[in-house]
Amino acid sequence: MTSNFALGIDIGGSGIKGAVVDLAAGDFATERLRIETPQESTPANVAFVVGEIVANFSDQLGDGPIGITIPAIVQHGVTLSAANIHPSWVNCPAEKIFEDALGRDVVLVNDADAAGVAEVQFGAAKGNPGLVIITTLGTGIGSAIVYRGMLIPNSELGHLEIDGYDAEKRAAASARTREELSWDEYVPRLQRYYETVEFLFSPDLLVVGGGVSKKAHKFLPRLNLRTPIVPAELQNRAGIIGAAWLAVDKSAHPDLLR
Repeated sequence: MTSNFALGIDIGGSGIKGAVVDLAAGDFATERLRIETPQESTPANVAFVVGEIVANFSDQLGDGPIGITIPAIVQHGVTLSAANIHPSWVNCPAEKIFEDALGRDVVLVNDADAAGVAEVQFGAAKGNPGLVIITTLGTGIGSAIVYRGMLIPNSELGHLEIDGYDAEKRAAASARTREELSWDEYVPRLQRYYETVEFLFSPDLLVVGGGVSKKAHKFLPRLNLRTPIVPAELQNRAGIIGAAWLAVDKSAHPDLLR
């Protein structure tokens, strides 16, 4: 790494958040700034808000790098999908749009991938030398696969078909809320999901993030798996921290070497 500081920005369906990250400490070096996501969350409108966040941190950032997360599949800087953002992001040259708007080099990455990298570098999976799979249980199921510190991008393990269902339709935290499931009813769904992921990938460690991970004691001890499974540690800071880290160390993200 050439610098210990970088700006991370996390684009979500309701808010766009940013902070300068101290990459030596693996934590925010500034207070986080949050601005509501534009109601019409087109690339141009979102890029304008991102520009406001960059301007806010310009004194601390200098000419340092910027990492941006987005709830989309990102391949070679192009967003191929759009979750909770405007459909015009599909097949959009998003990274170039941000670079043109900001006049800076930008690294654009899927939001779950960024969070996963943060957990491997600084959080629950720090120091693990093998295959780590990080999942976030929320509206859907986000996922990141990291092997020996190398991110394998855009895994989308929430869309595995299990027992004839898209996995996240039954196992995401939103399913528990929507169907008013008790923990006794919800845990078997998580068991089925994680045992399938375990069978397909034989990971060395599973990490569970998302808001529901704050209640990990209610479900993780009840899962019967060979693989150790632990709650994420960085919570809602993970996306910003992971984006900042990837902005500096592109070698950790093979899709960024272009």
